[in-house]
Amino acid sequence: MRTRESLRGVLRRITSSQRPDEETLEALEEALILADVGPTAALRLVENLRRTPVGGESPHERLRKAMLEILTGSSSALSTLSEDRPHVVLLVGVNGSGKTTSAAKLAARYVAQGHSVILGAADTFRAAAVEQLEVWGERLNIEVISHKPGGDPAAVVYDTCAAGRSRGVDIVLIDTAGRLHTKDNLMAELSKIHKTAGKVIEGAPNEVWLVLDATTGQNGLRQAEDFLRHVGVTGLILAKLDGSAKGGVVLSIAETLDLPIRFVGTGEEIDSLAPFDAEAYVNGLMGQD
Repeated sequence: MRTRESLRGVLRRITSSQRPDEETLEALEEALILADVGPTAALRLVENLRRTPVGGESPHERLRKAMLEILTGSSSALSTLSEDRPHVVLLVGVNGSGKTTSAAKLAARYVAQGHSVILGAADTFRAAAVEQLEVWGERLNIEVISHKPGGDPAAVVYDTCAAGRSRGVDIVLIDTAGRLHTKDNLMAELSKIHKTAGKVIEGAPNEVWLVLDATTGQNGLRQAEDFLRHVGVTGLILAKLDGSAKGGVVLSIAETLDLPIRFVGTGEEIDSLAPFDAEAYVNGLMGQD
């Protein structure tokens, strides 16, 4: 957690109600960038301190409020469920980002809240992904729709949406194969999957959530930009945030993209998916947790 400690070390140099000197402000900007806050967000935060008159709120409090301002609009709440069930959520992301695990965690969360759920195993390229979902489906007593490995993922999406509609379930969660955001043919396939859901249920998918690995840092921002362009991402799940020293990427994404952060992964257990809490996140980043 060296980068986060570096940021906290600079913050300790900022005294109560005084304006930080230029050397400290430059050190703060560097520490924010190293923590993956990103140059744009880092500059905005530092300029906020540089322009604020001496007196009044402490620099710590002004910085905390400026971070929260960047995160305004980030929300953990599931959008209003569709009047015509089911509410379809498509999970997308690159290889190894944590989509399958996130799908299982989401399913467990919604079942615990009293919702009925169906899982779609549309990652037909990785047999282990299907098996993993089926194991979780059995544990949670949730139906999992799957096809043979190597099959057409759009067909899985079609069957999953059709099953969700015919059974009248509340939520359909669809896991998709990991794909490099730079490969146009794979992104085109994802667009086909998206359109297939809409052919079965008008307006589906209701949500497209991009699962990002928090440890990838600024590359996560580039992934988000590409997925947003190809498939209309509506929200983010930040996986593996608990193991990332560079959790500042949350601020970078919020500053650059108009996307809410829905959930963060906080561990490997089935219940280790927490609604995103902007205040708790900022306090943790600043060492106030």
